[in-house]
Amino acid sequence: MLLLHLMFFLCPEKVRAIYVDHQLQVLSADWGKFVADRCLRLNIPCIIQPVRVENGNLEQQARHCRYQAYLQHLQTDEILVLAHHQQDQAETLMLRLLSGTGVDGLAAMKQVDVRENLTIWRPLLDISREQICQWAKHLNIQNIEDPSNADTHYDRAWARQTLWPVLSERYPKMQSALVRTSELMQDAQEILQEVLQQDLQACGTDTQLDLSKLLQLSRSRQRQLLSAWMKGEAQYRPSLDMVERLQREVIHAKPDAQAALHWKDYYYVRYQQQLYRLTEEVYLAEQQQLQTGLKTLKIALKDHVQVLSGKYVIESAKVGLSTALLQQPLYLQQRQGGEKIHLYGRVGAWPLKKAIQEAQIFPWVRHTIQILSTDNVMLGVFTPKGFWLAQSAYCEAGGWLPISVSSTLELNNEH
Repeated sequence: MLLLHLMFFLCPEKVRAIYVDHQLQVLSADWGKFVADRCLRLNIPCIIQPVRVENGNLEQQARHCRYQAYLQHLQTDEILVLAHHQQDQAETLMLRLLSGTGVDGLAAMKQVDVRENLTIWRPLLDISREQICQWAKHLNIQNIEDPSNADTHYDRAWARQTLWPVLSERYPKMQSALVRTSELMQDAQEILQEVLQQDLQACGTDTQLDLSKLLQLSRSRQRQLLSAWMKGEAQYRPSLDMVERLQREVIHAKPDAQAALHWKDYYYVRYQQQLYRLTEEVYLAEQQQLQTGLKTLKIALKDHVQVLSGKYVIESAKVGLSTALLQQPLYLQQRQGGEKIHLYGRVGAWPLKKAIQEAQIFPWVRHTIQILSTDNVMLGVFTPKGFWLAQSAYCEAGGWLPISVSSTLELNNEH
């Protein structure tokens, strides 16, 4: 409530307020009316946003709902202004320390926090709770105390009611010392972020890491890079145990092992000394893809053809398939295993499986490979890396070929 009045004094024409009703207290709707009434007196537009808090860790779930509500109403170039104060900062650092966090957690809250989808400003972060209470009393600003603030069932309330007085008696300057630690950790966080960005640029992208380069880094930098890489755009990093599982079960698995680790909405897979981060949609596509059976095609020049491995356009070629096949029934079928292919321009036939391996087609997109044939003669193979022309009696100069326009590999890169 003090922050509301301060913002009114600072920029009365540019302030909007939002009250997030978590619906966890019987009187929460009445609190919303109280906020709306004070905003009306100050001529500040006010939004009342009820949210439904899911089961689980109540504090985390409530925070998630609150920020989703903020994002729902924040407009372009608006700043979210929050009233966290110095004791909030010290409590946050202490609770995160007790939970076993790293540098990012100990950096706690920033006064100006620029994120991808919002910017947060905490103008009271350097001010003690006692100063805020004195200020509010002097200005005769009323407020409502949430009873859950005294419920020691919740970690923060327990820390505030039970742990804080004991530690403060022994360490009177504990609050300012903890805040100073968070400031030092924010410096360390910035330095670490610079190192992480350098390592990421050297080792790969958001979706792929070169293991030969990753393993040249020290173990500490490997863990930090993997932790940040796995986090991606999520709010929280994985636990140290999850990072170590990635190292143990995937990165250092036997060379012939097809290991994968599932965390959150992604699968982490090693292939050809590369570590890939794949969405569930991409990784599980083979399991969800039904066998399509034999499919009949009739093709004409300039036709656009959609197959499992991507989109193709039928174009004239110096050497390609006979024009006599145009507009004739051709057959398309997923590989069954054991097929051999005699690639045009190469000597002899060899297993299609070996050709796929040599082309380094990712295992998780191999289910999209389809064979084009006529009268039990293989004409070629549609793959995520294009159409492979097979040597046959149907090859001729001035023929035609399917030319790839888009591939499932592009979908993989997007994810």
